[in-house]
Amino acid sequence: MEALPARARAYVAGVTLLALLSLLPLPGLPSPGLPPGARIPWAPVVLLAALYAGCERVARSRLVPAPYPGGIFHPVLLAGAFLLPPQAAALVALPGALLLPVEQRPRRVRRLWRAGRLVLAVWAASRAHLAAGGRDAVAACDVPGALVAAGAAVLAFCLVLTLLDGGVPATAAGPLPRGARTAAAAGWAGRFLRSLAPLTVHGLAGLMMALLWRSTYGPVAALLVLLPMGVSWWAFAQAHRERAAHQATIRALVQAVDIKDGYTRGHSERVGRASTMIARELGLDDERVEVLRFAGILHDVGKLGVPTRLLTKDGPLTPEERRVIELHPEYGHEMVRGISFLGEARAAVLHHHERLDGSGYPYGLAGGQIPESARVVAVADAFDAMTSTRSYSRARPVPAALEELRRCAGTHFDPRMVSALVRAVGRTGWHPAVTADDTRATPVPGPAARNLTDRPGARR
Repeated sequence: MEALPARARAYVAGVTLLALLSLLPLPGLPSPGLPPGARIPWAPVVLLAALYAGCERVARSRLVPAPYPGGIFHPVLLAGAFLLPPQAAALVALPGALLLPVEQRPRRVRRLWRAGRLVLAVWAASRAHLAAGGRDAVAACDVPGALVAAGAAVLAFCLVLTLLDGGVPATAAGPLPRGARTAAAAGWAGRFLRSLAPLTVHGLAGLMMALLWRSTYGPVAALLVLLPMGVSWWAFAQAHRERAAHQATIRALVQAVDIKDGYTRGHSERVGRASTMIARELGLDDERVEVLRFAGILHDVGKLGVPTRLLTKDGPLTPEERRVIELHPEYGHEMVRGISFLGEARAAVLHHHERLDGSGYPYGLAGGQIPESARVVAVADAFDAMTSTRSYSRARPVPAALEELRRCAGTHFDPRMVSALVRAVGRTGWHPAVTADDTRATPVPGPAARNLTDRPGARR
């Protein structure tokens, strides 16, 4: 993404300004955690900041591209929140957040965003820890009291990160309608709960660092906590490499389909994008959104088992040729059934041509018998087919395609999925690439796009 919307840039600017205010003492107001006239303890700040930046740098050099902007070594940041006043603790995150590489553009804005969100999260965690009496508990090595204060700090840290991250889609897309706001709220709650478990583990590691730091053994003993952190990073790296292998497998399958059927090149990726838009509008959790993206991308993989002459035929299909074409969902299911990480995406590959009224194929399922993933992909597939130029039809304008989906909702398509796509496209727009040699995208005459019907000769 080369450019960010103006609303998103303003949001980042606001977060950055709040982060700067958290670092600066306000005139006439006491600095929490610092006695009057006391200065920031720079030695632990510099040591922890260097430790955080160095560990993150090493980890990211082994994970390309970086999987997420927050970082892996949150225990170091939380240890700073347990040991230092809020202003000083917030400084621990700053060098690493600003200096670590950024993969996407605009890089400067993304660096500011990463720094702002981490500074505010650490500052809030330190304030919560201080308010819960954590500083005294850590200094006295009072483990029960330190655990309670650490829990308050972790909750504040997780809550700030979730709220800040949740504000980005809304600012990028503009005001959300009521249904989308409800879905977004559910998504934020889900992200908070999913983040809380790993951050609780990070908080325990950070608390161990803080207790060892304040013990008679000193900061050197606290660094021993980095050993289990390194093991956890290695496990994370392995999971990331496995995910990269999954992505490579999917890309290879999609490229094979695109090479075989040149007229629909790019169709799979766009259906994956539309499926993602529907899933997010429905408020599904991130894991299911990713699975539905896979489902959209792989829905036509069964075309690899269909003769090329049928896929590229310009004239109407004979009944025998049509029956061969209609086998592609079963071919696709056979190809992906052994790929366990696809989950419910495999059902979408098999059933994405079923229709709500039972007139679809391969099994003539109706209503709730059709898996939800297949109902999502069916709408995304039809939408992209109508808005892309094919050998047998010209691209239709997006409003006309959405209107056709509405007309067929309740018979061919799930109305809930259609409504979700309509809302998502209305908010973010849709700009598909033309996928045929003739680049003139013009409306298709007639009441329906050919791949929406079951008339003889309709391409699949």
